[in-house]
Amino acid sequence: MKNRADLSKWIKAQARELGFEACGIAKADFLEKEASVFEKWLRAGMHGKMSYMENHFEKRLDPRKLMQGAKSVIVFLYNYSPKKKLQENNNYILSKYAYGKDYHFVIKNKLKTLITLMKEYAGEINARAFVDSAPVLEKAWAGRAGLGWIGKNANFIVPKAGSFYFISEIITDLELEYDKPANSNLCGSCRKCIDACPTEAIVAPGVIDAQKCISYLTIEFKDQIPDAFKGKFKDRIFGCDICQDVCPWNRFSKSHKEPDFYPHPDIENMIKEDWENLSEDQFKEIFRKSAVKRTKYKGLMRNICFVKNKL
Repeated sequence: MKNRADLSKWIKAQARELGFEACGIAKADFLEKEASVFEKWLRAGMHGKMSYMENHFEKRLDPRKLMQGAKSVIVFLYNYSPKKKLQENNNYILSKYAYGKDYHFVIKNKLKTLITLMKEYAGEINARAFVDSAPVLEKAWAGRAGLGWIGKNANFIVPKAGSFYFISEIITDLELEYDKPANSNLCGSCRKCIDACPTEAIVAPGVIDAQKCISYLTIEFKDQIPDAFKGKFKDRIFGCDICQDVCPWNRFSKSHKEPDFYPHPDIENMIKEDWENLSEDQFKEIFRKSAVKRTKYKGLMRNICFVKNKL
């Protein structure tokens, strides 16, 4: 068995080879600080109708309950900042993370490759990959692994790199060399994200009331969008990047180099009329491999109608 320092160094090198922007490692342990904060958020009902957030409470806070014998949480960041935004003039707006192929599959495949390499290099080990689809408090672990901090907009911010990153993890029974947690919050007195949110969803620094969040309302929320939000979506029909776009740290963002995240060619030149006349068959074809399919055709057209009839 390789020693902890060599193993950790090797894993980080392999992560870079696979295209990850950063990799940090934390000890698999109970997230004591986050437990009370998360419980308070749930009790306040700020998760809206995302009832799944209430499930597996203990697993969300302790990776050892997710995988028997877990000793390390390896955290990865993958850039999705586009070189060029899709046109926004006379157009409906998608969140940047949804321009191309569904990140769940793109990143999960890379983590599976890395796990295979780890087993070849380190011998018989146990490891599980997670990409925003299991009870894992990803931003908390990214902080524990020394990669950055959770900003006032509740997004994870990487020093001098911004927040346009997907976070993923490998939980393993390997004992590794752990990185120093990122204790610094470098938002300072800035409140640009709080002031820019058109629905006032950032109710306190780092606290989002999902019931007011455009991302939640256009993706997770399945009922009729309340009239109180009319005129506030600013042409957004899937997700929202407003609080990230105004963040000063994102002036350091560099464009990604992942071909799978390039926009689907059929949406590059679309205008509002094209979206409004989109058929269900077109939706299925264009968004077959996209995160946008999460809304389903009915949900996307609901969003378009809501934004169109904003007055």
